[in-house]
Formats: sequence, structure tokens, C-alpha cells
Amino acid sequence: MTGKTDRRPLASRDTGWARWLTRKLAATSVTPNQISMASMAAAALAGAAFWGVAHSEGAARVALLLLAALGCQLRLLCNLMDGLVAIEAGRQTADGAFWNEFPDRVADIVILAGLGLAAGLPAAGWAAAALAVLTAYVRELGRACGLPADYSGPMAKPQRMAAVTLAAVLAVLEPLWRGQGDVLALALWLIVGGTALTALLRAQRLLAQLRAR
Repeated sequence: MTGKTDRRPLASRDTGWARWLTRKLAATSVTPNQISMASMAAAALAGAAFWGVAHSEGAARVALLLLAALGCQLRLLCNLMDGLVAIEAGRQTADGAFWNEFPDRVADIVILAGLGLAAGLPAAGWAAAALAVLTAYVRELGRACGLPADYSGPMAKPQRMAAVTLAAVLAVLEPLWRGQGDVLALALWLIVGGTALTALLRAQRLLAQLRAR
């Protein structure tokens, strides 16, 4: 896991409920790496639910949309808890850096590709997934060059997952205006554009910092 000085800034990390849950997990035998692995399972749940949305309607579609939203939030919860248990509970491991990053890339791909299927725009879903991986690559490239990790947006992981979750919940209401997947499609295109901009801005900042040395 990353050190305290090189972590994604999250307000939720300092909340009472997060500290409470950290203490509860620290009192068990659950390891940070296992929590990271669980984030992939949560992402798979969301991705599978989105795939099901593309082939369902009525109450089944509503249930799958809510399940997808739940999977996205469980993924974020795992992302929060693995770091807290590792750092705050002192359970860092030699292979923690791998489990800190690899599951996130898998989760991004599974969720965003699934969203593309649900929206009827599979190519856009894969584009969003590729761009999400690219933003992480630029961040890690900067860190490999000895620079602080750049977690800035406008469409970093927390913003992407917020957009996906909100879209899934709002899509439940589409029958009210006879929508046909418009909410999911709009959210997907916003994620594609915002994530592309995020990768570009991170790359520009990285180049500026390297040239300023």
C-alpha cells in the first residue's frame, strides 16, 4: 500500500464511520490484500448487473440497476478500507503495492465495459475503460519519475464511480418520461470526455514538472 503522504485525498477517510469500520476490520484476520481482492468481486457484481440491464426490462431492470449502483459503492468502500487497514492498522505487506493498483484497473474495466453494454454503446464503454487505465498510467508514470502522485480530476476514480452510481439510480426513473437508456448513455459519454480530459491534464502537468527540473 502507498504511504500516508502519497494517498488519494478522501474526506471519507477521516469520518467516524470509516474509523469505526477500520477498527472492526483490524480486529479480524482480514488482510488489506483480501479487501483489495474483494473490490474486484464488487466490480464484477456491478459489471454483471449492467450486462443484465441490457437484456431485461420492468422490475428486473430496476433491480439490476440498483445492484450495479451497489456494486460500484462496495468497490469504493473496499478501496477505502484496504488502505486504512494497511496504514492505520499497520498491516502493510511486501506485495501491497500490487494489490493497491491491479484490482483498481480490473474494476474500472469491468464496470465501464458493463456500463457500455447497458447503454447499448459497447465501444464507448471500452473507450471509457481504456481512458480510465490511461489516467492511472499517467499518475504512476509520474510517481516512477520521482514526482508526487497526481490524483486530480475532473474525472478521477471517485468522480467516475459517482457518475456511474448516479446514472444507475436515475435510470430507474426513466419510465416516468419513457426513456430508453438515455441516462446511462449520457453518463457514459460524460465519463469518456471527462476521463480523456483528466488524462490530458495529468500528462501536461507531468511534462511541466519534468521540464522544470
